Amino acid sequence: MDVFDRIGADDYEQVVFCHDRGSRLRAIIAVHSTRLGPALGGTRFYPYASEDEGLEDVLRLARGMTYKAAAAGLDLGGGKAVIFGDPTRDKTEVLMRAYARHVDNLGGRYLTAEDVGTTQDDMDLVRRETRHVTGVSRELGGSGDPSTATGYGVLWAMKAVARHLWADTSLVGRHVALAGVGKVGRVLLGHLAEEGARVTVADVTPAATEWAVARFGAEVVAVEKIHAVECDIYAPCAMGGVLSARTIPELRCAAVVGSANNQLADAGAAGLLARAGVLYAPDFVANAGGLINIAEELAPGGYHPDLALAAVRRIFDTVTSVLQAAETDGVTTAEAADRRAEHRIAALSAVHQIRPPA
Repeated sequence: MDVFDRIGADDYEQVVFCHDRGSRLRAIIAVHSTRLGPALGGTRFYPYASEDEGLEDVLRLARGMTYKAAAAGLDLGGGKAVIFGDPTRDKTEVLMRAYARHVDNLGGRYLTAEDVGTTQDDMDLVRRETRHVTGVSRELGGSGDPSTATGYGVLWAMKAVARHLWADTSLVGRHVALAGVGKVGRVLLGHLAEEGARVTVADVTPAATEWAVARFGAEVVAVEKIHAVECDIYAPCAMGGVLSARTIPELRCAAVVGSANNQLADAGAAGLLARAGVLYAPDFVANAGGLINIAEELAPGGYHPDLALAAVRRIFDTVTSVLQAAETDGVTTAEAADRRAEHRIAALSAVHQIRPPA
């Protein structure tokens, strides 16, 4: 991969390769944009098959964070980090603190948080080396694990889609196919059960689906079949790239609303969904709850849970606006969401360029 051509194509501001021999740290931090504020995004610890695969993932995720923050109305930019390795074997205190020093060296241009393969405890370790971290424990003044807010936000995105499709925000009796019963999926499953929805689940970890059955009486199907379950809403809540030219023709749902990042395998997937008659709630709008929650940590008065949850519920309004804009403008919902983010970035970038006379 020609790195400079790749980062220039989407106008990334900075990509940092991080290394520490003693801890065997290998990481990449990508800062896509700081035009609205510091770039905030989680740290993903994952056993990538190659360095190119890890670089592509961090670049896609960082750009997604820029759009997520902008569409949600936050004064934040977009960034992301990946650490190469298996978190169950390679993660150590020494490695995480070495990584934290690389974050600190960016001087606040990048604010990190937890992601796939990292936890709140990891962020507490990072906090010992740098103040440029969010989602730390309540004892350290943070908001804790953002998964709760992410799952809550997806629920409100589903309610917005339900009103758009069925003129009713209620999910009673609606069938949701939930792909992934991890941190966010568990939270969402609990909310769906409270709402009276019927839920079918799939997960690569048998213990996760066993828990879903025992706790909520969920139905279980194989991971490779969950997208093809006949249902009202398909909810991808694991890894990205699940909506592709192969899987979209197999969908038997009215809508896709999930927490996974980068659900569209490529740019053409949004058009395929629209032509298939499947309503897509753009992932970076539907899954913004965790980011919105974390952003409350940065407020002048500090973190207040009630204010954070109220802000997360506004995802309902954002999704509604995106769906209406797509209909009005005759574009896909993905393009409508992109336009919303890009308009805000352009408008506020112009404001930031204004300087008082000397």
